[in-house]
Formats: sequence, structure tokens, C-alpha cells
Amino acid sequence: MEEGFLDEAAEPENEPLSKAQVVKNTLEKRRLLDDVLIEHRLRRELKDYDFDLDD
Repeated sequence: MEEGFLDEAAEPENEPLSKAQVVKNTLEKRRLLDDVLIEHRLRRELKDYDFDLDD
């Protein structure tokens, strides 16, 4: 997730971005956030799952 923020810092601020680039950046950020949320949800589900496999 931090890689995306590092890439943004490398972009010059005074150079205007095209609308397509802004949309692409926004979608990429959204995908990263969705991935983090999914990972948290899956970890929570695994923690709640009973792993008693000895039966």
C-alpha cells in the first residue's frame, strides 16, 4: 500500500494530470483499500474459525 504513496511523491505537483490519469490513480487507491479491507475481514474470519482438526 505504501508503494502507491511513494509513487505520488515522485510526481511533480505543478504538472497537471489528465482526467484519465486522475481516474486511474483513484481506482488504484480504491483497489488497494479494498484489498486491505478484505485481508482484515479474512483474518477476522480465520481467527473465529475453530481449527480443531484432531477429530
